[in-house]
Amino acid sequence: MARRKRTSPVLERAVRRAAGINSIDPKLDLGNGLTLPAFSTLIETMRAKENAYNSALSSLDKLYREMLETEDELGDMTEHMLMAVGTRYGKSSVEYGMAGGVPKNQRRRGLRGESPTASSQQTSFVANVDSNGNGMNAASKR
Repeated sequence: MARRKRTSPVLERAVRRAAGINSIDPKLDLGNGLTLPAFSTLIETMRAKENAYNSALSSLDKLYREMLETEDELGDMTEHMLMAVGTRYGKSSVEYGMAGGVPKNQRRRGLRGESPTASSQQTSFVANVDSNGNGMNAASKR
């Protein structure tokens, strides 16, 4: 997803204000450096910086997309390398473990996703139930 480019409401307001002031007097000098040429110069500086920022965002988006593509390629090749080691040396070999795989003879099997602590949690829950089937807290045990 491309990053949103920046637009400046302050810049837009300044451009409209400069157009209005220009209609009063193109050489208007309000003192203390408040002149229409100085105002116009600052407007153009802001416009150039906004354009440079938005261009940098576009370049960053392109670089990010390229990086994600390379990351996908690297992930695929990593998987293929492990599969090739497993094919050449076997999935129970020391070499397969050295390449980052879990040798077949060292894998554990769980009971369909149930963790070993699930049964102990049930037991402790049952121990905290009174004869009516209600849960008991520390205050109700007294």
